[in-house]
Amino acid sequence: MTTSEPQRLPLTTGRAVSTFGIGVVGFMSANLVPFMILAIQDSQGVGATEAGTLMTACLLATALSCLAVTRLTEGRGRFLVARVGLLVTAAGFGLAAVDLAPAASIIGIIAGGLGAGGAVASGGAALAALRNPNRASGISGLANRSIVTVVLAVIPLIGIGMGSAFGLVAGLALVLLFTAGWLPMADSAAAGGGVPGASKARSTTAAVTPAGSVPTRHITVAGVALLSIFAVWAVGEDSLWAMSGAIGVAQAGMTEEQLGLVLSASTAGGLVAAIALIFIGTRLGRALPLGILLALGATLKLTACLTTEPTVYLITMIAWNTVYAIAFMYFIATAAALDASGRWSGPVLGVYLVGSSFAPLFGAWVGEAFGFAALGWVLAAISLVLLVPAVLIARLSSRVEAENTQNATDSPDIATIRTAGV
Repeated sequence: MTTSEPQRLPLTTGRAVSTFGIGVVGFMSANLVPFMILAIQDSQGVGATEAGTLMTACLLATALSCLAVTRLTEGRGRFLVARVGLLVTAAGFGLAAVDLAPAASIIGIIAGGLGAGGAVASGGAALAALRNPNRASGISGLANRSIVTVVLAVIPLIGIGMGSAFGLVAGLALVLLFTAGWLPMADSAAAGGGVPGASKARSTTAAVTPAGSVPTRHITVAGVALLSIFAVWAVGEDSLWAMSGAIGVAQAGMTEEQLGLVLSASTAGGLVAAIALIFIGTRLGRALPLGILLALGATLKLTACLTTEPTVYLITMIAWNTVYAIAFMYFIATAAALDASGRWSGPVLGVYLVGSSFAPLFGAWVGEAFGFAALGWVLAAISLVLLVPAVLIARLSSRVEAENTQNATDSPDIATIRTAGV
């Protein structure tokens, strides 16, 4: 590399709460889409198409605002972006939760989506500041799945409505607003990022890391390519998720109860996957596991679209969702490892949401026009086409991370900072 690389920081309680919590809130509306659509239908008396269109606009607002502010989150700007994003999220979804009038609810939902983009960008950028991106990504996935599982269980108990679906997200955004100052930033001049218990020691020379052998332009090309790959991968993965109900009922002959089992078991699979990645860390590297996961995912997606047996479909969907969750976390870890400033981990979730937003349309069009079998072959082909470039980028990210770790070990200034307690 030709430029200095900030040093990554150890994970502390404060950094974990802010980084993972803010990221979860930013992505919460994407996870609660089914409940939010039902709430909108009941509140405004519209059909599923109209409610779905509004939520698509909300998710696109999140994705576009995330991409718009991502450069601001590479430095100290992430604190301001996080605070403004969480405040707008709380205000927008809070307005929707009050359910005063249709126009106010629509404005609130779109505004909440815009604010969520700031939360996604700042949380994603902060993730790159933590040591061991694989483990940090695993913990982030575990936090996301755990919190979403609880929220998905609580909302039906309260009653699905505007107040519960949007109000819970607004409340979480307000709570996490007070943790925005704890976001980590991999820069010795800002180490600790306001985290309680972090050292106040500062160094005027430790921000510079010896140059590595990977040119900056190579990292830039890899980062841009990774964002493009992740967006296309999102279309492929979420197309199957969007059509899972139709395929299960129309082709595999599943009942509604069995489909519910698929959803709950898939969530459990994601939790297990996140825990496994936390313990595995970097032991298996990043390139080989990602390549195996993409190949396995292609096989499972094809199987799910071809089978006519309910049991086979159930097992296949659970296995695919587990593989998807691990692959997702490896993609995030790859983006974080490419640059500790969060240059790539900030926008990576934004581009995923862009791809995810178009997945239902793509999946429905291919499935209705050419059949579920054709959809399976198309989705499998997407994974296989992306496999080679994804593996190459993951391999480069491991090399960059290793060089930066070595530089940190060799730097006397970094040693001084560690002695000071940062």
